[in-house]
Amino acid sequence: MEKVENGLYISVDYTGTLQNGEVFDSSQGGQPLEVQMGVGQLIEGFERELMGLSLSDKKKFTLSPEDAYGQRDDSHTRDFARADFPPEMEPAVGMTIALQTPEGRQMPAQITHLDDEKLSVDLNHPLAGESLTFEIEVVGISSTPTQSHAGCGCGSGCDCSSGSC
Repeated sequence: MEKVENGLYISVDYTGTLQNGEVFDSSQGGQPLEVQMGVGQLIEGFERELMGLSLSDKKKFTLSPEDAYGQRDDSHTRDFARADFPPEMEPAVGMTIALQTPEGRQMPAQITHLDDEKLSVDLNHPLAGESLTFEIEVVGISSTPTQSHAGCGCGSGCDCSSGSC
């Protein structure tokens, strides 16, 4: 029986919850999450929990912030000139936007302050500082991808380009 290992494409049905029981992400009602193991597409702790599982295996586990998105760091903020954003954009405090890194990857950032001249954002991942519980089921193991991939690759399962991580 084939087991999850580096290099393979793994499809997983999952539900992620916070300590208070709130669901922050789920594949229920949609496509399973498909990732290639060992190439940095998943948070480290999630990938470690998948290793060695077989098709149809189910598992429930909780990741500490250090094994998920790390602790919040108040120094991870940045100010941008309001003029750097498209004029048609209607930013609001609390809104999550996608910023592009110099390497071309998108990352979520939450607007924390806004005025006519500047926009301040929190660059911590929205789930930084949180312990995350996942219930998963391995629904596919393949040597080639079976889905087309979208999203930002931030590892949360969200589509950061939609601004709703």
